[in-house]
Amino acid sequence: MPKLLHLKFPADCKTLPESFWSAVDVWIKKPHVVNKRLCGVKQTGSEEEVDRDGGLLLLLDDPGLCQDVFSFLTCGVSPDQTHDEGKPWTSTVRTFIPKVNSYGTNLHKEVILKDFFRQQVTFLPFEEDSEGQLSVKKGNIYQIQLLHQDCEEWSLELHVLTPDAWYSDGVVYPKLPWLSSDLLPKLVRWASECRSSEFRSTLSLLPVEKYSVMYQQLKEKYKAMVKVWPEVTDPEKFVYEDVAIATYLLVLWAEERAERGLTHPQSFVDLGCGNGLLVHILTNEGHPGKGIDVRRRKIWDMFGPQTLLEEKAITPGESFLFPSTDWLIGNHSDELTPWIPIMAARSAYSCRFFVLPCCFFDFYGKYQRRQCKKSQYKEYIDFISEVSRVSGFNTEEDCLRIPSTKRVCLVGKSRNYEPTDETEAERQRARYVQSRRPASGVTVQESCIRNNGDGCQGDEESGGIPGSIWGAGFQPRDRVETVRNCAALPRDLVDSVVLQVANVLLGMTEDDGGESTSDWNRGGSLSVSEVAGLLEQETLQLLKKECGGLQTLLKNNHQVFRVEGGRVHIRDWREKKISAANTKKKKPVAPGALKTRPCWFYDHHPQRCPLQAEQCHFAHGPDDLKPSTRPLKKIKHNAF
Repeated sequence: MPKLLHLKFPADCKTLPESFWSAVDVWIKKPHVVNKRLCGVKQTGSEEEVDRDGGLLLLLDDPGLCQDVFSFLTCGVSPDQTHDEGKPWTSTVRTFIPKVNSYGTNLHKEVILKDFFRQQVTFLPFEEDSEGQLSVKKGNIYQIQLLHQDCEEWSLELHVLTPDAWYSDGVVYPKLPWLSSDLLPKLVRWASECRSSEFRSTLSLLPVEKYSVMYQQLKEKYKAMVKVWPEVTDPEKFVYEDVAIATYLLVLWAEERAERGLTHPQSFVDLGCGNGLLVHILTNEGHPGKGIDVRRRKIWDMFGPQTLLEEKAITPGESFLFPSTDWLIGNHSDELTPWIPIMAARSAYSCRFFVLPCCFFDFYGKYQRRQCKKSQYKEYIDFISEVSRVSGFNTEEDCLRIPSTKRVCLVGKSRNYEPTDETEAERQRARYVQSRRPASGVTVQESCIRNNGDGCQGDEESGGIPGSIWGAGFQPRDRVETVRNCAALPRDLVDSVVLQVANVLLGMTEDDGGESTSDWNRGGSLSVSEVAGLLEQETLQLLKKECGGLQTLLKNNHQVFRVEGGRVHIRDWREKKISAANTKKKKPVAPGALKTRPCWFYDHHPQRCPLQAEQCHFAHGPDDLKPSTRPLKKIKHNAF
């Protein structure tokens, strides 16, 4: 049997053989994590035990081919292996879904045989045309086998039935060397790490093939937005991310219409809609809805009047219930995220929700961690899931395919109580919100129960008050985003801090940790906390109000300081060090270049600048300074 590769596992891998099968399942069920030209696979048959002598005869018509395949499956048995009579074989069939379908009506499939006796998995690819005719790709049959030698050493081997006849199309059938150089090393790593994901696999609630087709259509339709994106955010990321989220919702809603027998497109409200592109896409695709955000964006003017976007601060309460809306959306909705299941539950029994959490907020402020055994992200997702469940929803979790580390969404499509139990469900919601209120806060009022879209019915027994603000204490973000990166500090304050810190560093002797002053004094170094000890409390209080504080101020003044490993140094511009994060060398000063900023060292260092004027990027004296004639740029705000 042709063997193409033999890889050994680390000696400390104690989870084999179980972790081998876990790693194989990743390749079987989620091949797109390795083969980026695939969108995924559709498993058309569940794993079932098959008969060793005849299971494949239904698929393979050529007896000679069958003999070759069975010889391939049964060779290489180690003498010390024992047969597991309970479960000798399992099989499943998967259908490949490429990102771009260039195969017409042909379906590319694989029969996957797991042999637990020999610790091997075999892949038998075949194609099915529009008339249901099957053809086996004999040249592309391969096998991955786990071997255990000397009772200590584990290894992985790749076998191919006919390597000389291997066919590659670059998508479904990768090149043969790719299996050796990419796939097998990843299987070894996955099996060695043996990490089970905290979250579900991507697109677990949707038919992947429908998602793939629609995503390609929407990507082609809206890709022009990248070229005209007026915001300061990365257009590649935000356009394609919103296209992917819109695709997910459109497929989810199409499946819901089919399940419920609905004839009209679902309506929606996007709370905290940001740039509004998601609203624009969903509206264009036929779903009535609108977006609301506390700040208007430049791009809103590009969408046209058919895309409804409102600039309004959202405060949880009776004025922000949507009894006639089918779905509430929270796409990176920050402080609104935990409120959205509550708002959906209180809007109407038929109202559903979709949230994609990002930043960690509780009902009345930042979310405080409670469980150190989970990642912060997993703990927060579990919190929002709990909010959803307490709000009365049967909650489902899924993972999107978007260019973001925060990809887990929560979907509430149905309730876990009957409409007649609405009063008790509302009491439960109110008690839960009350339990999350900080001890020093004002007592939250239970909301009135909205039984219909015409008005609010007060619940006298529970103390509900018509028109009560059940979100009292919630603080929406400011309409004007505050820029807090030390850029708004008074210039004289910044200059004073820079001069004070630099003088202390330059005054440090070798006994204090300073460097030799034989050529040019580079001073010593201090930790950021030691630098903080040099400043007055009033100055520190001003810096604390800025995002990043003192360290941000020091890094912003990179002409003077170098901050590495939590320590502050005087920067020496003669050094040619190139950091791993920034491998681009600084360009030399071009002759006649405008120097728009004075050189701090020329003006303040006892030995002046270590560089000659023609080598320095900053002005040596007023005659070298050429102020820029360009107008000052306005401070730009983030689009989210």
